[in-house]
Amino acid sequence: MDDLKRILNDVFGDSSSSDSDDVSQSTLGWEKTSQINGLWLCRHFLSPRQQSCLLTQIQKEGWFNESSCNQAMRFGDLPGWATELSSSIYEAILLSNLTDSAASGGDEGICLFPETLLFREPLFDQLIVNKYEAGEGIRFHVDLMRFEDGIAIISLDSSCIMHFSQVRMGEENQEKSPPMNVPLYLTPGSLVLMWGDARYLWEHGIDRRPGVQMWEGQEIDQKRRISITLRRLCQNSTP
Repeated sequence: MDDLKRILNDVFGDSSSSDSDDVSQSTLGWEKTSQINGLWLCRHFLSPRQQSCLLTQIQKEGWFNESSCNQAMRFGDLPGWATELSSSIYEAILLSNLTDSAASGGDEGICLFPETLLFREPLFDQLIVNKYEAGEGIRFHVDLMRFEDGIAIISLDSSCIMHFSQVRMGEENQEKSPPMNVPLYLTPGSLVLMWGDARYLWEHGIDRRPGVQMWEGQEIDQKRRISITLRRLCQNSTP
C-alpha cells in the first residue's frame, strides 16, 4: 500500500503541494467541439511535470522495451497510476459539471459527461497504451461495441491532429458528397472525452505522414507520441 501511495504521489503529486507547475483542477479549461455532440477537449489536463512522471511510470512497466512492441492492453486490474488517472478524470469532470451548470442556470447542454456514465463503478476498467513513432498514426475507426459509451484519451510527448469523420450509413450515402471532417489539435498533456454522437456516429483517426500534420499553416514537429485510452467493457463482454 505504501508503494502504491508513493507511485501516485510521484505521478500526480501531493494534493497539498503548491507546485506552480501543476495545473489546478479549478482552472482547467474545456473546449466543446461545436460540430460534434459529446466531444470535449481539455488541453492542459496534465502539467509538464505530471506528464514526465506518468511517462516514467509507463516506461517502468516494460511494455515497450522491445522495438517491435507498440501497444499494451490491460483489463480489469489496472496499474495504480491508471486507476489514479481515472480518478483525476472523474474529479475534473465532476468539478466542471458543477461549476458550469451553476453558471449557466443548470443548462445540461454543457455537461462534459452524462451522470449515468460519470457515476458508474468503476468509471473505466480497460486500458490501452499506444506508442507512435514519427510518421505513424492510426486509421479511421469507431471503437468496438464491446466497450460502453464514454471514452477518455490522454495524449503525451508529441502534438498531433486527430481527425473526426462522420460515419456513413447505407450505400446511398456513399455516393453523396464527402463526409464532414473535423480536426482536433492535441497538445501533450491534453485529454479528450468522447460520448454519445462522438463515440458512435463519428470515426476518429490520425495521419502523421510528413506534410499532412498541419495546423494554422504550420507543420507539426512529429516525434514519438504516447496515447492512453481508458474505456469500460460492456457487461457480459470478455477481454
